Amino acid sequence: MSFRIVARSAAAPRLSRFVVRPILSRFNSTASATTATGASTSVDPKISQIVDDISKLTLLETASLVTELKQKLNIADISFPAAGAAPAAPAAATEAAEEAEEAKPEEKTVFSIKLESFDAKTKAKVIKEIKGLLGLSLVEAKKFVEAAPKVLKDNVAKEDADKIKTTLEGLGAKVTLE
Repeated sequence: MSFRIVARSAAAPRLSRFVVRPILSRFNSTASATTATGASTSVDPKISQIVDDISKLTLLETASLVTELKQKLNIADISFPAAGAAPAAPAAATEAAEEAEEAKPEEKTVFSIKLESFDAKTKAKVIKEIKGLLGLSLVEAKKFVEAAPKVLKDNVAKEDADKIKTTLEGLGAKVTLE
């Protein structure tokens, strides 16, 4: 990238007399490329044609191309570390941490709440609570409760799932967290 010094016009506010603006130039794939040292290298016409074809693709077509190339070349998805992440740990420490992690089971934090059954005496209260939880009409809530066992909600945080479970169990319903 090179820079050009441009004098400001009289109409522009005078913060500085001169402005440095980058001169951007785009290298066409058919033109010869210039390296950082200034040496000129030629581009293979086959590569040039591929670059021209790819540059004409839409965003969706490009995403499809990337997916197909990953499958064809057996390239795994790469997850990049967050900016400012700590440097990688030594291999021995990493292996020990992985073994310790495999030994203990992961604590589940997201649950599905499933209505298993309900007490016939408290059916109306359960329907009213389901109506409020799911934002259904009275008829829809009644059909939902009568269709038990049925999943109330998916992907619910542990604390919220426990609250819903205790509320419904207090009304005489049998609820499981999966």
